[in-house]
Amino acid sequence: MKYRKFGKLAWEASALGFGCMRLPTKDGRGYSDQVDEAESIAMIRRGVDAGINYVDTAYPYHGGQSEIVLGKALRDGYRDKVKVATKSPVWMIQKPEDFDTYLREQMTRLQLEHIDFYLLHSLTSARWEPLVKLDVLARAEAAVKDGRIGHIGFSFHDNHETFKKIVDAYPGWEMCQIQYNYMDVENQAGTKGLRYAASKGLAVVVMEPLFGGRLASPPAAVAEVVAGDPEKRTPADIALQWIWDQPEVSTILSGMSSMVQVEENIRSAERSGVGSFGPGDFALIDRVRAKYRERAIIPCTKCEYCLPCPNGVNIPRNFELYNDAVVHDDPTLPRFTYGRFLGEKERAEVCTACRECEEKCPQAILISEWMPKVHQMLGAKPPQG
Repeated sequence: MKYRKFGKLAWEASALGFGCMRLPTKDGRGYSDQVDEAESIAMIRRGVDAGINYVDTAYPYHGGQSEIVLGKALRDGYRDKVKVATKSPVWMIQKPEDFDTYLREQMTRLQLEHIDFYLLHSLTSARWEPLVKLDVLARAEAAVKDGRIGHIGFSFHDNHETFKKIVDAYPGWEMCQIQYNYMDVENQAGTKGLRYAASKGLAVVVMEPLFGGRLASPPAAVAEVVAGDPEKRTPADIALQWIWDQPEVSTILSGMSSMVQVEENIRSAERSGVGSFGPGDFALIDRVRAKYRERAIIPCTKCEYCLPCPNGVNIPRNFELYNDAVVHDDPTLPRFTYGRFLGEKERAEVCTACRECEEKCPQAILISEWMPKVHQMLGAKPPQG
């Protein structure tokens, strides 16, 4: 296993971290609470035996079962071999003491008296402001002082401007977790956010390196481009190596669902390293990215001339999610994002077909006609996780 600098801390993280959001389940549903406990424990322990020293979970994963199963996996001496990260369900915090209530519950689930990294989960602009008013970070600092947690961080799902604002708002951050892959270089925190956080001394943990698994199983047209790789690497390996090439990345979380995936990712991590990508590799990524983008149906360039919408619809974001679903032949993750992270007033369903935006769109997109289609595809209830 290779190891990497973890921000300002005098500790190095394994290049591959074990994400516990997509553990194997008995009913075959990726986010369900019917976790295959025996297989999950075997997978986690195999990863740790191979050198993985960072494991990640959160309060809602697998309906609360993820923390419980991870706690069991860390018995028999495995706890001493890893740093444990979990996340506070900030959307459930209504008063300051709620922070401690959920932390106690999570420590019980995990069977731990100390959590190494405790993150404010899935921050957005809308979620951040109430936490500031409730002075939740003071509660987190108290938990560090009395030894319940070791370090304070946050995970993130919003735009770059919000990310920078949150990074700058609190000097006590020691790490952050962002969605990042070769299709997300400008989305959410993006490459700029990765580099900014690292420049501030934060460890940066990458989630969704395979875009919810979609980059591992590309559509046929994209797979044909990937097949041109002279080294004949798998789509997943290429995507992971692209991230590991970047020195600002502290570790990559992979939500592994089978022992086969564990073994494949361990082998990839053993080959990882900053500067391992050559000009030909970057050119391949460029070709793959371009092939994906060719598949987009709505020609939105995110110029934002259509904004502000008089009804508050975030038109470019809705189109981006719809295109993602079409590009990857899979609406699962865009549907999840639409239902979980896009505000109700920003969604396509709020469109009244006033057509004011269409007069401003340089691409002449018939926005009012697309919005019902967007909501029809993305408006299904997102999975829990």
